[in-house]
Formats: sequence, C-alpha cells, structure tokens
Amino acid sequence: MRIVIAEDDLLLREGVAMLLRAEGVDVRAAVANADDFLAAVDEHAPDLAIVDVRMPPTHTDEGIVAAVEARRRQPGLAVLVLSAYVEQAFATELFSDGGARLGYLLKERVGRVEEFLDALHRVVDGGTAIDPEVVAQLLTRSRPDSRLERLSAREREVLALMAEGLGNGAIAERLVVTDGAVHKHIRSIFAKLDLAPADRADRRVTAVLHYLRDTAGRGPVRR
Repeated sequence: MRIVIAEDDLLLREGVAMLLRAEGVDVRAAVANADDFLAAVDEHAPDLAIVDVRMPPTHTDEGIVAAVEARRRQPGLAVLVLSAYVEQAFATELFSDGGARLGYLLKERVGRVEEFLDALHRVVDGGTAIDPEVVAQLLTRSRPDSRLERLSAREREVLALMAEGLGNGAIAERLVVTDGAVHKHIRSIFAKLDLAPADRADRRVTAVLHYLRDTAGRGPVRR
C-alpha cells in the first residue's frame, strides 16, 4: 500500500508516518502543504492519501480542495481526511461524488491506533469511514423539516454505524441484533430517505449525505 500524507503539523505528520511505517505501510511522501501534496500524488500515484483539512497558506479549506483535485487527477484515489473538529460543509464537499473510498476522521482518532488503521483499510478496500463522533454530532443538529426526522431512534443508530463504514454483520454485532433486523432497518432508512434501489450512488453514503447537505453552511461544530 502506497500512501502520501499532507499535514502541516510537523509532529502529527511525522507521527502518522512513523506509525504507518511500523505497520509495514509504504509512506512515499509526507508534506506540509497542498501544492506539495498534489505534486506527490502526481509523482507516486498512491493507493491512499491522508490529508489535513486546513493547511497553508490560509488554513481554511486547502486540504479539501486539494483532495478533490487529487481525485480528479487520479480517479478512484482513496482519501482519508483528518480534521480537528467537525466541519459539515467540508465533509459534504468531499463526499459529493458518491463517497466511495473516502474517509473523514477527527484527528484524535489517530491516537486510537487500532480504530485508525481499521478505518484506513476500509477506505483503501473501497468502503467509507466517517468518524462516529462526527456522525453523532451531526445527527443531533438536524432541522425540524429534515428527512432524517422520519427515522426512528434505532434507525438513527444503524445509520450512524453505516456511516462509520460497518457492514450489516458488524452492525448486528454492535447492536446485539440479528442480521435480518439490520437489513430491515436499512431498507426502512432507504425508503424514508427516498433512496431508490436503482440509485447509482452508494445508498449507505447517500443516506448520511442527506444530513450533511441539510446542515451544510451552518459553520463548524467545535468541540
């Protein structure tokens, strides 16, 4: 697995690189800004890019813009975005093309090594990984007229675990229910969010995006 890291914080950048190399991952480049990141993507054609949301020179959305551009240059590139706090507008922009091979984690998750590596592998393997705390905070901020209001409490739990990237079996294990019950809840979620089986996008990701789009533009959720 070839990885490129873009993070302006030196300690975090080197720490993530050291962690991944210790796990046998081929870290091809670890850079501090968006321009160097895009150059590294062009040079190394990585399997995965780990990108900070905020980088020089303005420390606003350089990382998200660069991640979107990197996926334009290298279609299908797996991208795992790291953020210090929940920024739903940026998350929406990142996932706007359907969400395959994408992840959005809070930086504190890096310290939970097993969870971080699990998310990394899910993204590289074609899935998604949205930080559970990101989902939890966003799901408590929906507007009264949001389609998410149609969901039951249990369906919201299932949706949150779907957003983390868990499959039906893992969700069933986490909630201590049967696979059949999880399948039933997911079908109900899709129906309540008007997601037809023929939709080309990953309906699991699209379900979460309904919330992200509904709350986009209300500013970052600071912790």
